Amino acid sequence: MDVTVAERGQITLPKAVRDALGLSKGTLLKVELEGSRIILSKSVDDALSRVRGKFELDRVEPDDSKPGSSRDSGQRR
Repeated sequence: MDVTVAERGQITLPKAVRDALGLSKGTLLKVELEGSRIILSKSVDDALSRVRGKFELDRVEPDDSKPGSSRDSGQRR
């Protein structure tokens, strides 16, 4: 695939590439040079920040009947 560099140094990534990598507006990309190659990769931090807060975890309440639990002081009322 070929792309053209615009006046301000911008390029448009082809839709097939954006879709295959799950890139959307605001996705952070890491830019590296390797000889005469430009390497673009998704930022790991960006991937984690997008997932953070999207899932609700089931909270496990402590079992009060087990010895040593915070509510079990060993004394009966």
